[in-house]
Amino acid sequence: MDFGAVREHYTTEDVVSRILAALRSVNGPGVPILPDTLAPIDHFHGKGVIATEELAAMLQPQANDHLLDIGCGIGGPARWMAAKFGCRVTGVDLTESFCAAARELNSLTGLADRVNILHGSALALPVPDAGFDRAYSQAVLMNISDKLGFLREALRALRPGGLLALSFVGAGPAGEPYYPLPWAVTAATSFLVTPDEIRADLLTAGFQIVTLRDTSEEVAAALAPVLRQLETDGLPPLGEHVVTGENAKEWRINSMRSLRDRHTSMIEALAHKPA
Repeated sequence: MDFGAVREHYTTEDVVSRILAALRSVNGPGVPILPDTLAPIDHFHGKGVIATEELAAMLQPQANDHLLDIGCGIGGPARWMAAKFGCRVTGVDLTESFCAAARELNSLTGLADRVNILHGSALALPVPDAGFDRAYSQAVLMNISDKLGFLREALRALRPGGLLALSFVGAGPAGEPYYPLPWAVTAATSFLVTPDEIRADLLTAGFQIVTLRDTSEEVAAALAPVLRQLETDGLPPLGEHVVTGENAKEWRINSMRSLRDRHTSMIEALAHKPA
């Protein structure tokens, strides 16, 4: 797969200055820079921080855990997990500008001692063997063609008995989605699979599956009012578009319409590494 094209899609400059300007414009110059105040912007998912809450409900982090965030973006979920559960989180991302922004936001939120950001590939994680109690990846697998390689790296990084939670867009029964999308402008960097295909890859990689669900109907229902708002009123004052730019409106509309029309699906999985 072409990692350069994926990196180019996400690369953007002046991330932190744009976030701070947007926050202060909406909430006033004295707004505290905390995971909760950043949450409308730094969770790159159609459901925002609610999707991270749902991921955490699957993963059940504990205060003494060391978590691995594979494809951490600008670190929103990692900071949220660290602040909510008191755990440590290491995030890995392919995009250098996202890593730099994540580190700066970690410092601004006072979480630099508990959230560590590494630049690297999900197919060659720059982390030790068996170094993590739990791992998660949200809205990342769509950009990974070698899902078996991704899962084998996650397995390597987890201690025996460790858990992996996944949430991502999968293939739908109605054919190709509507491009451009938040993760890909064309099909060249979009690699969608069915629940059965990710189930087979999890088992082949060596995981034992705890749960694997197609959540398309419930997610589409939750996003229906968001889609109507985007179609009629446009982008809200705060959102991931502060980072990704004005193209985010078209991307998000296409993503939600693709899910509504069954060109994509939503997949959640929880698996563990055998003890």
